[in-house]
Amino acid sequence: MKVLLIKDVKSLGKVGEVKEVKDGYGKNFLIGKGFAKHATTEILAKHAEEEKQKKLDEAAEIASLKELAIMLDKKEIIIKKKLGQNGHLFGSITKEEIASALKEAHNIEIDKKHITEKLSIKTVGEHDVDFKLGHGIHATLHVDVVGE
Repeated sequence: MKVLLIKDVKSLGKVGEVKEVKDGYGKNFLIGKGFAKHATTEILAKHAEEEKQKKLDEAAEIASLKELAIMLDKKEIIIKKKLGQNGHLFGSITKEEIASALKEAHNIEIDKKHITEKLSIKTVGEHDVDFKLGHGIHATLHVDVVGE
């Protein structure tokens, strides 16, 4: 019996592989537990179409992330923060502040989880913040911190 694996099976194979197994193992365990489907021509064709669509979606996502990275590299945001007597900031600039300032200034919405650095911006001046957008794509945003 031929089966198409839906989930990784430790001793058998990985997702998407077609394997020849004994009838009882295939029907009772793999198909019964939801690890595989019976490898008919319709199911194999449907799986191939899903894989093709997944690759197209991933390519579109990578293209949009590259476009976003180019936009971020060209942008600059200004964050105003209160200063103490010694010229240092009260606290530090957080990821949330950078994400909200980017949204307000340039209408670009980015999740704070994409900011890779452990932010320790505690002084006024110019800083570069690195964004990890996914699929190995990075962008750098120029942040200017100004005291009030």
